[in-house]
Amino acid sequence: MAEPSRPPGGGGEAGEGLGRSRGGFTTKLHLSAEGQCRPLSLVVTPGQRADCTQLDPILDKIRVPRTGPGRPRKKPDSLAADKAYSNGPCRDSLRRRGIRHTIPEKTDSQGARQRKGSRGGRPPGFDKQRYKKRNTVERAINKLKQSRAVATRYDKRGYVYLGTVTAAALIIWLRT
Repeated sequence: MAEPSRPPGGGGEAGEGLGRSRGGFTTKLHLSAEGQCRPLSLVVTPGQRADCTQLDPILDKIRVPRTGPGRPRKKPDSLAADKAYSNGPCRDSLRRRGIRHTIPEKTDSQGARQRKGSRGGRPPGFDKQRYKKRNTVERAINKLKQSRAVATRYDKRGYVYLGTVTAAALIIWLRT
């Protein structure tokens, strides 16, 4: 008897946000947050998906309404991210969008740049004071996980789980 075919990407249903990892089926929640730890945009992916591949979808979903008339803001003033986003395509995307960013350089990237000598280029700028604010994303995730349904993910369908996370984000916005 032939085995049923699996969708590409390591298992799980396509579009359901479930992926294989060491712990079994997992889900990753990618988000952007503003200074008061309130989520701005949410993306659900399978657990094995790399963080850096979701930078553009996260930034595309940001919409901040203006207090007066006008279109909502789509571009943050600045962005602080961890080393998972420290690669050329992510930095290029942020430069194209005109977003100031603070992302630490990976140790292996530093070594490779230094081995090249003067051909390795200049190290990317890094502002320690701005990077200290990166924990707002971690705190926003912790606030979302105060909702038991977000922390445990009992929802089988990806769109239902995204709805659950969105409802939890709305509650955070309404409380602050």
